[in-house]
Amino acid sequence: MVSVEESLNIIKRGSDEILVEAELVEKLKTGRALRIKAGFDPTAPDLHLGHTVLINKLRQFQDLGHEVMFLIGDFTGMIGDPTGKSATRPPLTRDDVLENAKSYEQQIFKILDPAKTLVLFNSSWMNEMSPADMIQLTAKHTVARMLERDDFNKRYKSGQPIAIHEFLYPLVQGYDSVAMKADVELGGTDQKFNLLVGRQLQEAYGQKPQTVLTMPILEGLDGVQKMSKSLGNYIGIDEAPDEMFGKLMSISDELMWRYFELLSFRPESDIESYKQQIASGSNPRDIKFILCEEIVERFHDRAAAEQAQKNFIARFQKGAMPDDIKEVTVNAIDGKLGIANLLKEAGLESSTSNAMRMIRQGAVKIDGNKVDDTKLVIEAGSAVQIYQVGKRKFARVRVV
Repeated sequence: MVSVEESLNIIKRGSDEILVEAELVEKLKTGRALRIKAGFDPTAPDLHLGHTVLINKLRQFQDLGHEVMFLIGDFTGMIGDPTGKSATRPPLTRDDVLENAKSYEQQIFKILDPAKTLVLFNSSWMNEMSPADMIQLTAKHTVARMLERDDFNKRYKSGQPIAIHEFLYPLVQGYDSVAMKADVELGGTDQKFNLLVGRQLQEAYGQKPQTVLTMPILEGLDGVQKMSKSLGNYIGIDEAPDEMFGKLMSISDELMWRYFELLSFRPESDIESYKQQIASGSNPRDIKFILCEEIVERFHDRAAAEQAQKNFIARFQKGAMPDDIKEVTVNAIDGKLGIANLLKEAGLESSTSNAMRMIRQGAVKIDGNKVDDTKLVIEAGSAVQIYQVGKRKFARVRVV
């Protein structure tokens, strides 16, 4: 039996904030299985590692004996989450939402225990809500409170339009907590306002308010922006082992610790040991191998992880890749950059003509794969990749 203190330590690991921690402690002290909610709008067909920061925490709650409710926001997905948006986002079609939801249902069980997971769709109660019910829901919140939200406030002050349906999003997300009788809701730090609306609405409907647990937003492969498929800086959990391993190896040594913190299940003592090993002179690449193997094994299996590492080493010719690869940011023109110009701007070649010649000679590689197309175009926002010219020139390049 895990004590309340031990449970709290597990729950707090990697988290950003608990509102309100004292309330969570009281809930844990009851000894009953808590109802843990996390919602995901099916806005894209695949989940990526950024999504798994929350899903990993859900798994920890399951291991502690609690009931996980994985909410697929098929109704809210058609409204469109305005969080962080500077303009009204076009809503998804019903067909888009349903197709994406199918893949979510399949992919989450690579982490969650199916026997301990309740998958819900918020259309099941929102479609039953009459216009009068919706008006009653909107009466439980004010425009003034909505405009306290940072993105709404900025848009209002700058004269940017805010569509009325965007105000419905946090209300519906909050009402989900009422319908599900959630004890705890998880969300990213960017969802804090919406999660707190859930607390307020639960009280308005006579329920005890849920505890809010916010998790940090995982940076993408560029180490700057939020991991996102639209930005191309993501690692999909359905990607092939070699692809997943190679992308993880492309992250900076500094970002590696962030990924250990938010994605690894290894004890914190192990991670601290790895830091000490590097401080004592160990190769950061070898520590990164440990992270890559753990992640690839989680979504495939141990044999696939080991083979992916062997393939990675073989692509870079064992021992040929330097320990410390420089990181370079190059600017695209109109969102795109030709491979020859990229090599020149990254300092890997002195001219585009030399770059072209090296490509024709088969001396240019991207993430260990030979480039033979002199007209190859790299789009801005693509994943950070390791570019190699010859045997000695390397750079980890981000195109913006």
